[in-house]
Amino acid sequence: MIKKILLTLSLLFLFSSIVKAEKVIVFQFTEDEFKTLKVKKVKGETTWSLGSNENGNFIKAETEGKGSGLGKELTIDLSKTPFINITWKVEKDLAGIVENSKKGHDYAARVFVIKKTGSTALSNRAISYVFSSNNLIDDNWPSPYTKKSIDYVLSTTKSEFNEWVTVKANVKEHFKKFHNLDVKMLTGVAIMTDTDNSKLKTISYYQNIYFSSK
Repeated sequence: MIKKILLTLSLLFLFSSIVKAEKVIVFQFTEDEFKTLKVKKVKGETTWSLGSNENGNFIKAETEGKGSGLGKELTIDLSKTPFINITWKVEKDLAGIVENSKKGHDYAARVFVIKKTGSTALSNRAISYVFSSNNLIDDNWPSPYTKKSIDYVLSTTKSEFNEWVTVKANVKEHFKKFHNLDVKMLTGVAIMTDTDNSKLKTISYYQNIYFSSK
């Protein structure tokens, strides 16, 4: 009987470990974490604030003519958890801008996934998953500022305006498709809300950003 119990507990522990390994949470959106996030200013700084609802903590982003990002350096094993999962909402969008142009290259919400490929930040490769205000889901293009970053539409206010939506993307496949890189280890993730080019105002929310095995 004791052996049976020990075996059962061992299997439960093993199963629990596997489950945990299949989900890697990126942001906790807590006060303590908020103080440690790295701020990347583009022009001025987005106003970031914390909140919560029935689904947990979230961060609110509000900006007008400014832009900044909040990021984390962390290692994500894409061979185990290749899918990024994002829950987000856009309350006030940027309708009318040309997002693949330098003058209109702003997004109410975006999540960068970054692979360090050299000694400087300029050598890094990135995919920017965006909540577009003007384009359709799965539309994509190189950033007008650098071909080393790809913009990829996962949500759009043309169909999902002012409502929480959860999306998923295969990051490993996208790095191969758009950068021709077989990336095993991802090295950074950042959120960004910016209107420094369009000078418009936007409000958005981020919640439940994590990587999963499927």
